[in-house]
Amino acid sequence: MYQYHCLNPIAEVGLKKFDGNYAKTDNIEDADALLVRSTAMHDMEIPGNVCVIGRAGAGVNNIPLGKCSEQGIAVFNTPGANANGVKELVLAGMLLASRDIIGGLYWVRSERQNEELEQLAEKQKKAFAGHEIMGKKLGVIGLGAIGILVANAAATLGMEVYGYDPYISVNAAWKLSRDVKHITDINDIYRECDYITVHVPLLESTKGMISSAAIAQMKQSVVIMNFARGPLVDTKAIVEALRTNRIYKYVTDFPSPDIASLKNAIVIPHLGASTEESEDNCAIMAVEEVRDYLENGNIHNSVNYPNCDMGVCKDAMRVTIIHRNIPNMLTKFTATFGDLGINIERMSNVTKGEYGYVIMDLANTADEKSIETIRTIKGVLKVRVMK
Repeated sequence: MYQYHCLNPIAEVGLKKFDGNYAKTDNIEDADALLVRSTAMHDMEIPGNVCVIGRAGAGVNNIPLGKCSEQGIAVFNTPGANANGVKELVLAGMLLASRDIIGGLYWVRSERQNEELEQLAEKQKKAFAGHEIMGKKLGVIGLGAIGILVANAAATLGMEVYGYDPYISVNAAWKLSRDVKHITDINDIYRECDYITVHVPLLESTKGMISSAAIAQMKQSVVIMNFARGPLVDTKAIVEALRTNRIYKYVTDFPSPDIASLKNAIVIPHLGASTEESEDNCAIMAVEEVRDYLENGNIHNSVNYPNCDMGVCKDAMRVTIIHRNIPNMLTKFTATFGDLGINIERMSNVTKGEYGYVIMDLANTADEKSIETIRTIKGVLKVRVMK
């Protein structure tokens, strides 16, 4: 029987994916798995019995990945599960920036008691005139799950779409519309596009990438959109650009006092994935990842360990080992089982940065003493057994 603990409310449709071999616990000390959305975990003491953390969402800034890795805890996220919800809000943001819908709504509300409202609107509407997006150039920076959906949708709306991603995967490339032009120099997007939307992870290399230098290359009529992570855009640079009318509009899903008070900033209260469908999809995906890891040792969408899948064990026992990525580790594991007279039927060994992961299917059952021998090998972080 496995036990799981929810640090945040998780959609019930996802929790129903746990079968009778799982029980929900309110005591984190008893949990084999943690499910989380936004709870800040950096100052938490994570109990040693926790094997896996499922993040119902894409970002993992609230999870101490280094600490988890050293404790042998696999951390999963759910990339793409909320992609459609974010895509739709990006399109909405682009339309709000193109047409002064918000200004028009506020004007109607201010005149709601005026009996001549209908006639007055015909005279006033020219103050809220905007632009159509059809035929305009959209630059999509980052062609992951969300970026691809945005690019493809914009192309179907008649926009001229440019996509930039030097690390685009083969799978992502297959999903990209042939109407999207692949750009190899990000500066071409800065210089040419009428709308620019950012969809990259927040890393040291991407923090503040929309800088004053980047903005200096852009058209004065440009609309910049950030529905990925707030710090991808340099706050000081974007505030200065808005104050001096260096850009036309800035649309962001990350509110801050500096930006929220500025004219031509459309600030949304982080609603990108705030749909019932997105929350359900994230919960379902997180639970499925957690289950596959606990029951089979398979890793999909881990942010700290390498992906590895050997299906379901059909032999006597499956052993998984998380270890430091240092020389001769695999040799030590195979030699240990060999000395014990235990044959390895199937095996997979993968690495990611400082860590390695091994799945071994054994022809006969190893006792606890034998497993303990593996645990004592220097560099081993966690050993799990599945029968």
